[in-house]
Amino acid sequence: MESNQSWIVEFILVGFQLSEDMELVLFGIFSLLYTFNLLANGMILGLICLDPRLHTPMYYFLSHLAIIDISYASSNLPNLLANLVKHNKNISFVLCTLQMIFNLTFASIECLILVVMSYDRFVAICHPLQYTVIMNWRVCTFLAIACWACGFSLAIVQVSLFLRLPFCGPQKVNHFFCEISSVLKVTCGDIWINEIFLFAAGVFILVGPLSLMLVSYVHILWAILKIQSKEGRKKAFSTCSSHLCVVGFYFGIAMMVYLAPDSNHQEEQKKILFLFYTLFNPLLNPLVYSVRNAQVKAAFHRVLQKKRTV
Repeated sequence: MESNQSWIVEFILVGFQLSEDMELVLFGIFSLLYTFNLLANGMILGLICLDPRLHTPMYYFLSHLAIIDISYASSNLPNLLANLVKHNKNISFVLCTLQMIFNLTFASIECLILVVMSYDRFVAICHPLQYTVIMNWRVCTFLAIACWACGFSLAIVQVSLFLRLPFCGPQKVNHFFCEISSVLKVTCGDIWINEIFLFAAGVFILVGPLSLMLVSYVHILWAILKIQSKEGRKKAFSTCSSHLCVVGFYFGIAMMVYLAPDSNHQEEQKKILFLFYTLFNPLLNPLVYSVRNAQVKAAFHRVLQKKRTV
């Protein structure tokens, strides 16, 4: 690792070959999207902190989701924006390594938090009388810590395997960011261990959680259909549909990027999907959970009314 770093100083992020004028246009668009991301997720965090009625397990995990979205975008976009405005695509070896750690960590944690949120909805709808006992604050805290620890551990192992590899030749990474599978392609060592671990981690983080969520939502759907009152069914469907929208978008793109067979033809498409995910997924969560969630909208109105009275 030390010998590699002594002669590998930086990588070149190729991305798309664009004119300087187009890069400035993209800088403006991406800056707006990043600002909206910070404001929207910050608003969700603020509402959950300020409104006691949102101090429930569901919104506790939603606050973690907002923190992850802010952190994930902040680990990628500032460097991308700097490169666009300076027309410079270089990134140092250290910064690239940190970017890989943050990308893998926050992406993994988001998958696990979404699983925990689906379990929370499963308990709330299928076992409402035992909900407060099963989803007590000790359990919620343990689940949140476990998600963060597991995500960070997987990232550290993957990046540690990457750091053992030698480098030679031009270090041009065909991506906008230091995405692990793209950076591995510029090494000149044997990367089969890295690829196997990356695929196994993808199955563990994507396929496993998605399977658990599908099973839980089959039980949830069955329980909702048994609810006698129309208002109760509508409320349950509204809460679950918000979560399903986020799950479908997140897992769909992630599985196409990390589990689909690799080929030169699909490489450009994966770059677009990754960019789309980085820009729009952090905006999706606050939009879905605010527009489609009556409790969040009610909390927003209560906060506005308090400000007006003050």
